Amino acid sequence: MAMYPGSFDPVHNGHLDVISAASRLFDSVVVAAMRNPAKSTPLFSDDERVTMISEAASHLDNVSVVQFGELVVDLADRLGADVIVKGLRNQSDFESELRMAHMNHSVSGVETVFVPPRTEHLFIASNYIREITKFGGDCSHLVPPPVAERLRQRAAQEAAS
Repeated sequence: MAMYPGSFDPVHNGHLDVISAASRLFDSVVVAAMRNPAKSTPLFSDDERVTMISEAASHLDNVSVVQFGELVVDLADRLGADVIVKGLRNQSDFESELRMAHMNHSVSGVETVFVPPRTEHLFIASNYIREITKFGGDCSHLVPPPVAERLRQRAAQEAAS
């Protein structure tokens, strides 16, 4: 089993590329949504993120979604994951994710597999989507349809307040 951890706030088409590739490479994939304390206040709650990921990946029979708030390696051990999947967009992702992969392996023995999104999604980042949404911009082409709808709702709420 493979596990793909991240904050997914919100899940976007680059994430979905990685999830889809992992679902072809592994018998079972668990997408693990976490709240990253190093990042700003999330746009979506834990439950909303789990729901959006589940909706976006509903066409992939071997993908499930969980929410967690523990070390990635502890969750991998608890779930019985053999591999951690991480997406790579650029050189800086590679540098930070490679260090984390080595750290995770040194403390738990779990391996990490890097999967890039398709070229047309390399530039997408959740923080850009959050900022564009905050200022009323349209990101519907960057996210799965269920996420686009929630972004529209969130933008309408922000505009009304």
